[in-house]
Amino acid sequence: MEYRRLGASGLKVPALSFGAGTFGGRGPLFGAWGSTDAREARRLVDICLDAGLTMFDTADVYSDGASEEVLGEAIRGRRDRVLLSTKTGLPTGDGPDDAGTSRSRLITACENALRRLGTDHIDLFQLHAFDAGTPVEEVLSTLEDLVRAGKVRHVGISNFSGWQAMKSLAVAEKYGRPRYVAHQVYYSLVGRDYEWELMPLGLDQGLGALVWSPLGWGRLTGRIRRGGPLPAGSRLHDTADYGPPVEDEHLYRVVDALDEIARETGRTVPQIAINWLLQRPTVSSVIIGARNEEQLRQNLGAVGWTLAPEHMARLDAASTRTAPYPYFPYHRQEGFARLNPPVGTAAFPPAG
Repeated sequence: MEYRRLGASGLKVPALSFGAGTFGGRGPLFGAWGSTDAREARRLVDICLDAGLTMFDTADVYSDGASEEVLGEAIRGRRDRVLLSTKTGLPTGDGPDDAGTSRSRLITACENALRRLGTDHIDLFQLHAFDAGTPVEEVLSTLEDLVRAGKVRHVGISNFSGWQAMKSLAVAEKYGRPRYVAHQVYYSLVGRDYEWELMPLGLDQGLGALVWSPLGWGRLTGRIRRGGPLPAGSRLHDTADYGPPVEDEHLYRVVDALDEIARETGRTVPQIAINWLLQRPTVSSVIIGARNEEQLRQNLGAVGWTLAPEHMARLDAASTRTAPYPYFPYHRQEGFARLNPPVGTAAFPPAG
């Protein structure tokens, strides 16, 4: 397993992390992802550790907290071998303090996560969403207290817009608060919006990307084909409306390219889709999920090799979309491009 720095921090994380959203199986949305119990989870953790995958990501909203509980049981007795990442901020109830990132909510959420995970510290504590109702200064001062108390080692964000992330970083700089080192983002071959603003911001500000849903909300598993129905047992039947939308023709164009490269390389469609992400700028770790051993072992096969430049170029061409304003002039017009070269060129070299 390759290890990479998490943004501008000194923390080294594996190129692949494990997402425990399938642990627990409670609740109407996140519970639909899977129902892995502690015994099954321990076996998946065994496989991950054997492969060098040491970082496990969860959230208080996954299965109403059961995901954290099951993950805590699965790592019992080997806390020193793993990195734990969890998130808070999304609603976990109907009460006024059951959502957001106020001082009260952050402290309570951290204490609950520590209890459920069975640990005395969280390696990466992330805000699951921006809370427009709480001053950024209050959020950062609370996170500083948690870091100073030793309950949190590093802090990050998830699903922030560019201005939300930059405002937070500016306030942290002004007052000497802990800076975010990670941004957990949606990024896939069928969802490249991350590249338009958040990727350049990450390069400039030292935010490492932790990629969620690298298979496009289950669309790049290799089981969806042009003109065919959704495969039986796919979670897309239950969760498609909650995930990032993808137009059918765009999806099939990407799947066609993946199929061609799969035949040429002998790799699976998911392995190729994940490997492409691992070569993109700012990506510190790609979060993989699995409801069983077979899925996990297949996804672990995405590392230890590298797609050829010609394969990367073909995937880029099949998945590219016209950028929205104000980004499209910088991609298409020479004068703008000279001032702001695309990410990955000499002016914006890839991370690592």
